[in-house]
Amino acid sequence: MAIFRDATPSKVFNDRPTAYGRSVPKSSARHLVGIEPFDRSSTPPPYSGPASTSSVNIPNRQPQPKGPQKYPGLPLLDYRLYSPPLFELSSDKTSIKTSAPYLSANATALVSLIRSLATVPPKPQVHITGKRGRRVDFAVKLNLMSLLVPEDPKQRMDYLRCVGEGEVAFRGGAKPSADPDVGEGGVEAWARRFVEDPAGVKSFMLERVVANLDINWLEGQIRSAVAALNYKGHVNVAFPVTHSSVVVQNPGKLTSFFTTLFSGKNRYEVVKAVWPFATHRNGEPGRKCVVQSEETWWREWRDPIRYAISQKRQGYITNEDKLEAIMEGAGKGVAAVDWGPEV
Repeated sequence: MAIFRDATPSKVFNDRPTAYGRSVPKSSARHLVGIEPFDRSSTPPPYSGPASTSSVNIPNRQPQPKGPQKYPGLPLLDYRLYSPPLFELSSDKTSIKTSAPYLSANATALVSLIRSLATVPPKPQVHITGKRGRRVDFAVKLNLMSLLVPEDPKQRMDYLRCVGEGEVAFRGGAKPSADPDVGEGGVEAWARRFVEDPAGVKSFMLERVVANLDINWLEGQIRSAVAALNYKGHVNVAFPVTHSSVVVQNPGKLTSFFTTLFSGKNRYEVVKAVWPFATHRNGEPGRKCVVQSEETWWREWRDPIRYAISQKRQGYITNEDKLEAIMEGAGKGVAAVDWGPEV
């Protein structure tokens, strides 16, 4: 499972990429896996979903929705794109993968797929676990995906970017490299290289990343809240990201295992769908959040988190918990908790 953590330059792109001809400003910020710098003065246009279904009437068939179905309380997204046909979801829910032959043989089809699947965000979460010895005292989770998707689609900030000149990434080889470079060719050029690559085993990946979410500040607030409950055990605060990658693999062959073993797999990890939490890093002037700031989110969820932990919850903290905090005061005034003897 991918988490927000320090990463070496060989595993993430630097801050000088191009995305279809648009430049991304240079930054000296420390990179985190699953997090990507974003510093633009203007909001990019929202990306459309896949083409709508035909309007031709077909007897004895239910009409298909022309756009994303609305689910009350959930971000307006086309959730069908999380499980497209011929794809399988990994057991840890981090990626979907396919070996559909047409995607390895048709660059236009591959580009269309990448553009469509880039229009839905990854699912960032926060996991808070307390343990003493072998005992798990609490293990709560919160879903942060709604912080990436504004109510007004015109206010979306997500965009697609490609690896830029001089950046180290998997550019069609078994090891990260700064070569080859396709200039301003964008996704189309990389898709053509992938399709034309004669390698026996090759893969093309779209990575969905979150930008400018201050997880260090959030972790500090969470740890302080747990400490206020007189908890003396080990506390782990993690920020995993699921539904974060799309992998297209060429169809398997009898020699695939031996080809991979002795010559490696040609990997194309050159495209990212960037989903900013905000326009700038926390504390920088002119910062604008897509939905709300970290401070506002914490004020809304502090009491539900505190109450769930005090009740030794194991599971998700949801809007129902927030509603109880607002309507019934759950979590307010919670002080020291009797955690019982250690095991």
